[in-house]
Amino acid sequence: MKRIFKGLSNFLNTRLGFVILAVVLYTIKTIYAYTTKFNLGVKGSMQTFLMVLNPIPVMLLLFGIALYMKGRKSYIFLLIIDFLDSVWLFSNILYYREFSDFLTMILIKGSGAVSNNLGKSILGIVKPTDFLVFLDVLILILLLSFKVIRMDVKRLKWRIPVLVSCLAVLLFGANLTLAQSDRSGLLTRTFDNNYIVKYLGLNAFNVYDVIKTTKTSAVKAQSKSSDLDSIKKYMKDNYVTPNAEYTGVAKGKNVFIIHLESFQQYLIDYKWDGQEVTPNLNKIYHQNDTLSFDNFFNQVGQGKTADAELMLENSLFGLPEGSAMVTDGTSNTFQAAPAILDQHGYTTASFHGDVPSFWNRDNTYKSWGYDYFFSSSYYKQKKSYNIGYGMKDKIFLKDSAAYIQQLPQPFYAKLITVTNHYPYTLDKKNQSISKTDTGDSTVDGYVQTARYLDQAIGEFMAWLQATGLDKNSMVVFYGDHYGISDNHKKAMAKITGIKDFDDFDNAQYQRVPFMIHMDGLKGGINHTYGGEIDVLPTLLNLLGVDDSNMIQFGSDLLSPDHPQTVAFRNGDFVTPTVTKVGSTYYNTKNGKVDKKISAQEKSKLSNKVTTELSLSDRVINGDLLRFYNPEGFTKVNKKDYNYKKSHALAELKKARTKNGTSLLAQNDNKSLLDLYQTDAPELK
Repeated sequence: MKRIFKGLSNFLNTRLGFVILAVVLYTIKTIYAYTTKFNLGVKGSMQTFLMVLNPIPVMLLLFGIALYMKGRKSYIFLLIIDFLDSVWLFSNILYYREFSDFLTMILIKGSGAVSNNLGKSILGIVKPTDFLVFLDVLILILLLSFKVIRMDVKRLKWRIPVLVSCLAVLLFGANLTLAQSDRSGLLTRTFDNNYIVKYLGLNAFNVYDVIKTTKTSAVKAQSKSSDLDSIKKYMKDNYVTPNAEYTGVAKGKNVFIIHLESFQQYLIDYKWDGQEVTPNLNKIYHQNDTLSFDNFFNQVGQGKTADAELMLENSLFGLPEGSAMVTDGTSNTFQAAPAILDQHGYTTASFHGDVPSFWNRDNTYKSWGYDYFFSSSYYKQKKSYNIGYGMKDKIFLKDSAAYIQQLPQPFYAKLITVTNHYPYTLDKKNQSISKTDTGDSTVDGYVQTARYLDQAIGEFMAWLQATGLDKNSMVVFYGDHYGISDNHKKAMAKITGIKDFDDFDNAQYQRVPFMIHMDGLKGGINHTYGGEIDVLPTLLNLLGVDDSNMIQFGSDLLSPDHPQTVAFRNGDFVTPTVTKVGSTYYNTKNGKVDKKISAQEKSKLSNKVTTELSLSDRVINGDLLRFYNPEGFTKVNKKDYNYKKSHALAELKKARTKNGTSLLAQNDNKSLLDLYQTDAPELK
């Protein structure tokens, strides 16, 4: 035994031995992260083996570079590489905890557009055990510092580092071959990023991501008009005729789009501590003149809110990585709702109580054709007015009314609320319901911020009624994405009463509200399955706008021919009968694994989803709409738009003429803000 220990000690005192030790420690800490910090869905002996194997090749290659160096430099180089990679792993753990995905180059490139007020969010999700990913670096430093391992400064024969590098390449080749045999098309089809990390490792995923991002940039440069041919054919072959009964019922009406931040469908009619969490939205949901959809799903990817906006106003899916609003919003050509409606006589405006650069909105909105963008500089700012990602909803909506009353009618106005945003914190004076008691700090404050949002909506709707705007407006409510990610299954089990809240349940809880409220509308609760991709075609039909020649991947939710296959960004999907999560197919009705579904049915549904996702990606990545000139639509000229406050106020002043159509002009230019009642304590 002593001989074995002595031999091991001697080996570790060589540079090769130190490299092997570093690889072993790195592998152990990575497996720890894979199994405790991520939800990779590892199943079976092959996937387990690959999970253990995949950290080794890349780190053996990187650490092996130290063997080409001589003296102390090699040890310092290895420690720096290990530390930097640990920082990257740590960052991914924090990001994954709330977004269930991994960091990508596109996301990092666009981080400046979403970095405002992130400090509180990060502090809220760090756990002490996250820092264990730095333990291997600390161990190596201590072993060298206390000379348990001595630095080997002798020059190595060139054969050793070359053999190590070759071994690393061979191991990666074996890893990739085994992964492809277990999951065909791993790197060529639209899979969840979890798959690539599970099979090839986080570092290999990073390389894959960089290569894919570079290729995407090249695609745009090489794209040509003929690339649209297959997409136009798909549109023609799959066009769904809108519901004729509802065509034009809202023609000429104002349109309000109320963005319910992080609001999940289960909050509707949900009670906590004997109280309705969202009484105002519950009332609207059940009114006879509200079309409410109870099987409406968010379909966002990494872009979250930005993806939701993109789908809502363009009927294009978000990208697999990052946010299209950030990467393509400035340069791409779009055929978005604001531009379409602007060309049908509407004034278009978006309202957001944060900085205009958030999600690159200040540039993207010009590409989409918004006449006005009312952001933070348009509102009175006080520290007490703000929370996390912008103004508190009650103050924001009240102050937005000052601009709404000046908009020439008919108008299309989108109001983006933010109070119900992670980390779901609210000062005591604004709390009106107790926290839930799951013990999960992320989940328990959710009902408090949701209640606050609901109260803000109640105040806004009361103002619409008081001013008469409710009689000639269509108000659309939608939840942009989930509020509670799938990393909080234990808490969700307590909230929902589902004992074993699993991946199937999480897929079903991607439902978010979608409600269309209008005086005289034939309403009711509609059970059709659909998602955010379907909003634009649905609204255009209600407004009497023909979209038959548009590139849109959704269809009218009210059409009897609406296909009820809801695609998720990672390639999963849900239908009234089948739900796919990863490689598992469930019966949507009972939540059990569906062993009877045929291979043909699996292929049919999966192909539909992957085809739509890939075609949508081609439209965005290739900027293909620049080549498309549908009849009745004029391309947006971004230079026509100016969101400076002075310019906007001057334009609104021009609109207050004798024959003006704004609410203010119709009231002899007397403000109707005195009709807006709010109990916001900050305004008292």
